[in-house]
Amino acid sequence: MPVWVSWSSMSSMEPQLEVNTEILTRLKRARGQLDGVINMIETGRSCADVVTQLAAVSKALDRAGFKVVATGMQECFEKGDDAPMTRDQLEKLFLSLA
Repeated sequence: MPVWVSWSSMSSMEPQLEVNTEILTRLKRARGQLDGVINMIETGRSCADVVTQLAAVSKALDRAGFKVVATGMQECFEKGDDAPMTRDQLEKLFLSLA
């Protein structure tokens, strides 16, 4: 089962580019936050500070994942019987983020 939704079949390039940009922005933010967590641990910052930043990283990754799944759901809805994933596959993918 694919983890990444194929954007090539979306109806317009503009929404595709917008969705990819939003997802990449969220992932880059998470990467920056994770680099911050690593730095915090290396410099001996408090446990509370580290955990707070880890929570932010986790939330950013979750939001990126939800955006990917939502886009896949929209694609499947628009394609109907020609959808690249079944409802069960989408549900399993969504639940993998929980």
